[in-house]
Amino acid sequence: MSPESKRGVLRDTLLQLPFLLWLTVLWMLLWHQFTPLALVTGILVAIFVTRVFRLPTVELVGRVNLWYALVFVVLFLGAVVAGAVSVAVQVFDFRRQPGAAIVGVPLRYADDIVTTHVSVTASLIPGSLVVESDRKRRILYLHVIGMHSRADVDAFREEVLRWERRIVRAVGTPEQYRALKADEALERARTTASVAGEGS
Repeated sequence: MSPESKRGVLRDTLLQLPFLLWLTVLWMLLWHQFTPLALVTGILVAIFVTRVFRLPTVELVGRVNLWYALVFVVLFLGAVVAGAVSVAVQVFDFRRQPGAAIVGVPLRYADDIVTTHVSVTASLIPGSLVVESDRKRRILYLHVIGMHSRADVDAFREEVLRWERRIVRAVGTPEQYRALKADEALERARTTASVAGEGS
């Protein structure tokens, strides 16, 4: 193997390292085990997946906002607890059926990485599970319980979009972050104009 080829392999390995670590963490989360055995098997599964089902190298931007990442983690843990309580209440409420629906959520800023983060986040919160991802149109389809009306569906869709915005703030690309800030500024301007119009 030539020196150039060796450098290329090393570069690809380093670029895939964060992805390998994320797959390992995801494996441990899915099994709800944080043990040495789960760590070792997670690493082996991550290596197997990336070698056997090899995909083009994902270029990571390296942008991480620690404050927004911390906010995301705290809100996510709170959502997991709240979701578990909500599911338990619905299961033991014998007065009515929990109700369920397949909800399509068109993402606004997501590339493949952010889409994956949103999918994992939505699936780990009890009460919802991603059943399909339309990569071309950037739409996630989720099976959700507790849906009894159109308002429930709209509220859930907006909640998923809020998770997307939190993820973009924490680890999105600079372009995604700028697009998000521009949309937020436009929304604030519209709200201000609406309030001014009502007051006049």
